[in-house]
Amino acid sequence: MKYTEFGDTGVKVSKLGFGALHLPMTEVNGKEVVDYEKATKIMNKAFELGINYVDTAYGYCNETSEIAVGKALKNWNDNIYVATKNSVKNKSGSEWREKLEISLQRLDIEYIDFFHVWDLDWEQYQNMNVEGGPLTEAYRALEEGLINHLSFSTHDEPDNILKIIDTGYFESILLQYNILDRSNEKVIDYAHDKGLGVAVMGPVGGGKLAAPSTKLKSMMPEANSSVETALKFVWANKKVDIALSGMKNAKMVKENVKIATEAGDLSLDEKERIEAMVEENKKMLDLYCTGCEYCLPCPQGINIPEIFELRNYYEVYGLKEHAREKFIKLLEDAEKTSPDHCIECGQCEEKCPQNLKIIKKLKESSMVLK
Repeated sequence: MKYTEFGDTGVKVSKLGFGALHLPMTEVNGKEVVDYEKATKIMNKAFELGINYVDTAYGYCNETSEIAVGKALKNWNDNIYVATKNSVKNKSGSEWREKLEISLQRLDIEYIDFFHVWDLDWEQYQNMNVEGGPLTEAYRALEEGLINHLSFSTHDEPDNILKIIDTGYFESILLQYNILDRSNEKVIDYAHDKGLGVAVMGPVGGGKLAAPSTKLKSMMPEANSSVETALKFVWANKKVDIALSGMKNAKMVKENVKIATEAGDLSLDEKERIEAMVEENKKMLDLYCTGCEYCLPCPQGINIPEIFELRNYYEVYGLKEHAREKFIKLLEDAEKTSPDHCIECGQCEEKCPQNLKIIKKLKESSMVLK
C-alpha cells in the first residue's frame, strides 16, 4: 500500500480509503441493518492489507454503518483513522453536538479523527457560522478532544467550494472526481495548495465505471478492468491524497489494494486517450448521477438512480443491448418503476445534490431505453 501526507494535518494516510456506505445488509426484526459479521470481515481484510482510513456517516446503512465500523475497529487501537459525517442543515448547535455524541457512541471510540460537515454548501456554511451554531460547537469539540480535525464533504458549485476553503476553518475536504466528472479539478488543486487533505468520493462513478467497457479499455489497454482504469486515473492526480472505494467483499478489497499499490503516472498516450474520451462524452455530463439515492424514495416507486445507470450504460458505454434487457426486466419486476409514471412532483430534484433536471432526464431515458 502507498501512503501520503494528508495535507497539513500531520497524518499519513493510505492512498486507498474504505468507504462504508455500501456494506452488506441483512434484515433484523423487519429492519434492514448491516450484517455486522460480514462487514467486520471485509473491513478487517482491508486493514490487514494496509488501508488505514475508513469513511462512514451518521445516516449510512439505515444509521448502522457507524456501528459496523466501530466493531471492525476493535483490536486495531489507533492504527486506523476514522472519518464520519453529519449535516448542519436546519440544525442548531446543540442538535449538531448531540449527533456528534451519538456518532462517538456508535463507533465506540473516544474521539473522531476527521469529523465532516456533510454535504456542505455555501448557504449552509453561512447558517452554521452564527453565534452558538454548529461551527461554535465544532470548535468546542476540537478543544475537548472529541474530534481531531474539522472537515467537510460537498457537492456544491466549484466557486462556492473555493469560498468555503478560504474560510480557513477546515483541514480536509471530500469531493467528487473521476474520469466522467472532472469539474472539481480546480478545487482539488486549490485545496491541496492551501494545505487541506484531499479525499475523493466516487472515483468509479458510483460503480458505473466498473462496467466492462471497450471505451475504457481503449484508454488503458494494459489495465485488467475498468475499475483499474478509473482508479489509476484518479491517483494520477498528485494532488489527490485518498480515493474512497465502497468495497463489498474481500475480493474487491484485494483487487483495489493491488491497483493502489501499482498505480503511478499516466503515459502521454493514456492522457491523450482519456482527453479524447472525455470530450466525446461531454454531452452526457448533465446526466451524471452518482447513485447516492438522495432522490429516493420516489412516491411513484420509480428507481431513479437505476434508470439513469441504464441510460449511461446505453449511451456512455455503448452497451445498448445490455441496457435495454435490464430496462425490460426492471419494468417486469415492478409495475410502477417506469419513468412514464413520473407525476412531476419535484421531490427528487429538491433533494438531488447534483441539481440534475431529473424530471426531464427521466422522460428522455424512457424514450432512449424503450
